[in-house]
Amino acid sequence: MTDDFDKLKSALRAAPPPPGDAARMAALDAALQNFDLLQDSRQETAAPARPNPASPERKGFLTGVKDMLKSLSPAGLLAATTSVAALAVAVIALSPALHQPPEPALVRLAPQPATPEAAEDMAPLAAPAPQAAPPALTARKAAPTSMPSADAPMVLEAAPEAMIAAGGGMAPTDMVAAPEPDTSAFANADANPVKSVETDPVSTFSVDVDTASYAVIRRDLEAGTLPPPEAVRIEEMVNYFPYAYPAPEGDAPFRADVSVMPTPWNAGTHLVRIGLQGRLPALADRPPLNLVFLVDTSGSMDEPDKLPLLKQALRLVLPQLRPEDEVAIVAYAGSAGVVLPPTPARETAAISAVLDDLAPGGGTAGAEGLAEAYRLADQMRGEGEISRVLLATDGDFNLGISDPKELETFIARERAGGSYLSVLGFGRGNLDDATMQALAQSGNGMAAYIDTAQEARKVLVDQLSGALFPIADDVKMQVEWNPAQVAEYRLIGYETRALRREDFSNDKVDAGEIGAGHQVTALYEITAPDSPARLNEPLRYGTATEATGPAGELGFLRLRYKAPGAAESQLIETPILSSDVTPDADARFAAAIAGFGQLLTGATYLGDWGWDDAIRLADRARGDDPFGYRVEAVNLMRLAKSLNR
Repeated sequence: MTDDFDKLKSALRAAPPPPGDAARMAALDAALQNFDLLQDSRQETAAPARPNPASPERKGFLTGVKDMLKSLSPAGLLAATTSVAALAVAVIALSPALHQPPEPALVRLAPQPATPEAAEDMAPLAAPAPQAAPPALTARKAAPTSMPSADAPMVLEAAPEAMIAAGGGMAPTDMVAAPEPDTSAFANADANPVKSVETDPVSTFSVDVDTASYAVIRRDLEAGTLPPPEAVRIEEMVNYFPYAYPAPEGDAPFRADVSVMPTPWNAGTHLVRIGLQGRLPALADRPPLNLVFLVDTSGSMDEPDKLPLLKQALRLVLPQLRPEDEVAIVAYAGSAGVVLPPTPARETAAISAVLDDLAPGGGTAGAEGLAEAYRLADQMRGEGEISRVLLATDGDFNLGISDPKELETFIARERAGGSYLSVLGFGRGNLDDATMQALAQSGNGMAAYIDTAQEARKVLVDQLSGALFPIADDVKMQVEWNPAQVAEYRLIGYETRALRREDFSNDKVDAGEIGAGHQVTALYEITAPDSPARLNEPLRYGTATEATGPAGELGFLRLRYKAPGAAESQLIETPILSSDVTPDADARFAAAIAGFGQLLTGATYLGDWGWDDAIRLADRARGDDPFGYRVEAVNLMRLAKSLNR
């Protein structure tokens, strides 16, 4: 040890740069405190058979080190602190008790002023890292010796070389505990392929008014990460935005609006946009509403963007209700129960007080909570009234029924009683999107994701009528393409809403719901038989029959729906004409958002069309944007472009 010590002492005295007094004294104090703290920690955790670190011999050695440092010239002190810290780490690394708790919190050097003198003072601490890349530093909580403590010190789990390279033996100033793994699960399917009209002329799917995917994508991008491809459902991105579709006429609950435009990313194809606009009844014409808040109060909701935001969101609903509407609250964690019996909506103070008292803790008995909420909703519903369960959760169902398929069967059975179910998702990290989608789709309701108070206002204030009051159930869309005009087609999105052709006329097959004032947008990319963009080669032996149909008819749109509570569906039909060429701002903006979604998922069919093209198209097609949603989308595209490099 003496030889090594002498070598170290000589090295420390070898021509160091002149430091400033302030940096020298700060570095000396920090190095000595770190040395003492690290050594004293070994005294508390060392095995009895090892020498006592507090023995006179050890104390004499440490005192000698301190005296040696104090005796050095001012020019050598700053360089010495780096090596002393390195020596401390190296000595500790030889101890088998390296990872034994508790570890002391190391003293940090405060940043020095950005002056030439300060830069010169800090130069020895900014020595280049070793040639070999050091292992990454990670952090963990030191295991407590008795009761756990939130203030337990951090232990750096890395080789001494990594610690030295990270800052001359000092711990990094911003070390934090490693984040919890993200266990979010998303419901999605492979992108729809290009289909040949010769072999598969009919496309059938259930309408969808959900918007959850767009909010999840925005959350991830604003957090500085690209969303996982499975989180992207393009139809939910497109349907997030309002469009100026014409209002329905007559007794029909909604109206179809069709337009055709050149495809932005493929000059050889066209986009067919189908828009549905739901009727918006006057407030006085709405049926009485029975609303059951089903609130997840499990332990996983104990985060600022979960239960506190959930309470804030539900409070926004109360002023939008009429005095005769009724509200009840069911809370569930390890078990479920009614915390507010049916109460007139005018008693906002009483309802808000119950929301205030909700606190997180326990498991997530989601199935039990659903059963209790449905029981209460059915009990509240009178003749001509609407009952809806509004489930607010992070989607983490870990008790009771947790499999999405089992939940789907459970909800299908419960919805037969006439109550609707909508789902609001909160928080990140364990968002079970697959469960949310299964619940909303099976419960004849919508699914939305709320990450901010502004999003809560959009969903529960600006669009409250659509979220709570149905005007059409089991809405299905079917398009038959004319092979004389269209050789290929591709439905953009709606992968999780696909139906079989025979499901369209089967009234027992469940489909989506349209609420008061709701809009639905669907986009098809179609290719003419003589287009150079055609991907499928013509069949060698041709088709069994020749195509017939009115000139200029690209296809035929059929819509089926049920009036709320009805058992039999009604049919609406309209042709899709090549003369419906109206590339207005709304259509072009919807195309830009569809391109945005495709870029996030791999851009299989976009060719050379990229981020700049999507940004330019969306920016030029913003049109009337009173709430700033479209400006926000353009900014998200710019952000995604920068993250995609």
